[in-house]
Amino acid sequence: MPARVILAETGIQHGSSAGADLAAGCCRLEPAGLGGTRMTLKLCLIVIILAYFAVACGIFVFQRALLYFPDRIYVPPSRITSFYPFQELFVTTEDGLDLIGWYAPAASMPFTIVFFHGNGDGLRTAAFIASPYISAGFGFLLAEYRGYSGLPGSPTEDGLYADGRAFLNKLIASGIQVRNLILMGHSLGAGVATQMACEFNAGGLILLAPFLSIPKMAQIRFPIFPAKYLTLDRYENFKKVPDLHLPLFIAHGGRDRVIPSSQGRQLYKLANEPKQFHFMPAKDHAGLFDSDFFAASLIWLQTIEAPSNDPREFAR
Repeated sequence: MPARVILAETGIQHGSSAGADLAAGCCRLEPAGLGGTRMTLKLCLIVIILAYFAVACGIFVFQRALLYFPDRIYVPPSRITSFYPFQELFVTTEDGLDLIGWYAPAASMPFTIVFFHGNGDGLRTAAFIASPYISAGFGFLLAEYRGYSGLPGSPTEDGLYADGRAFLNKLIASGIQVRNLILMGHSLGAGVATQMACEFNAGGLILLAPFLSIPKMAQIRFPIFPAKYLTLDRYENFKKVPDLHLPLFIAHGGRDRVIPSSQGRQLYKLANEPKQFHFMPAKDHAGLFDSDFFAASLIWLQTIEAPSNDPREFAR
């Protein structure tokens, strides 16, 4: 109907050759509209692709800022509270950084626990964790990382491993046998503790809210990006745990929204005996340190045999 009216108004008969040419011209106008739509779609696609690569590049460039959240203020243990009998332990790393840990020597138990905290903690925020162990007679060392608690350097995977070695070697040089060291790590610190267990023949390993690897965690956080291929600091615990042969205690909360408890369970399945998995269904990532966990870990510590040739072995 509209085409017939147009032809009539222009005085051209519908069946004439001129009418046919005009009709053909009108038909040729339709693809021009489609072409504009295609161009718009192409431009949108290009913008989306560029934005995707821009975000991916941002994740790669700033990934350590997304992984490490250091507290840049150092406070001596005496200013925190007099309840914790800590003394400062000074070490120098293999790459020349001077670090400080907080240390309470063992009183009545043969073991010293070396604690590696998570990526958002520091000496002053992790100090309370030592209380039940110190009260039970264990030694306790809060190891600190480069760049945290106002200490020099910037955190990296290799750097944190170097920091851990420095603290462990310091304790061994002081006369503590390596088998009398219990390695303990929470969250990111579980990666440091696991690596130290690969390098030192420690008496036991405690992992709280551990993860399989940073690439696997990154893929969960950024599922539409190839995050696992962009990760610099990898902390591949799932590759290391199967090679460990020491008593292992893993604890994880059922409401952990940072590291799924399934990752802790998978590490437990990969581990060799003797091992124990302590599941706390009502606990989140930061709420693991309560009386339930402390009691379970202290009972587990009682199952570990101290070296028979250790002059500081105590009767139980």
